[in-house]
Amino acid sequence: MSSSFTLMASPVGTLTLVARNQRLAAVLWEHERENRVCLGELQRDDDHPLLRETARQLGEYFAGTRQRFELALDFVGTEFQRQVWAALLTIPFGETRSYSEIARQIGNPSAVRAVGAANGRNPISIIAPCHRVIGASGNLTGFAGGLQAKQYLLALEGRQSLALEW
Repeated sequence: MSSSFTLMASPVGTLTLVARNQRLAAVLWEHERENRVCLGELQRDDDHPLLRETARQLGEYFAGTRQRFELALDFVGTEFQRQVWAALLTIPFGETRSYSEIARQIGNPSAVRAVGAANGRNPISIIAPCHRVIGASGNLTGFAGGLQAKQYLLALEGRQSLALEW
């Protein structure tokens, strides 16, 4: 199954937007880790209606005029990963959650490390806001887009007080 993609310039670098079956399958980072997300064959399509709409909504988000995305999503992963990614979608704009809070939310409080691993494999970055998940100490922890991008996104959402955890 082939997927369509386009590139989008953003304040956090060039993003690759991927659609599959008329749903958004991925928002990938400029320096994406190889094999973090498996999408199969990709064909460039800068006129794909869903990808154009995704770019429009992301542009509004970066401009500070959009807090919620209204896009059909196509999460491909294990049942556990999909539970974690669904929990990400419930984190309101401008708020954060810890990995342990997400583990409790999905009914598996001992799965904190597994939640972290699933969060790191989230294929639909920014829209499924994995950047809103922070360490239990309140510090920023690992992020596929890099900690500076995570800090930027949280500052955009009004969470400037969070510190990087090295």
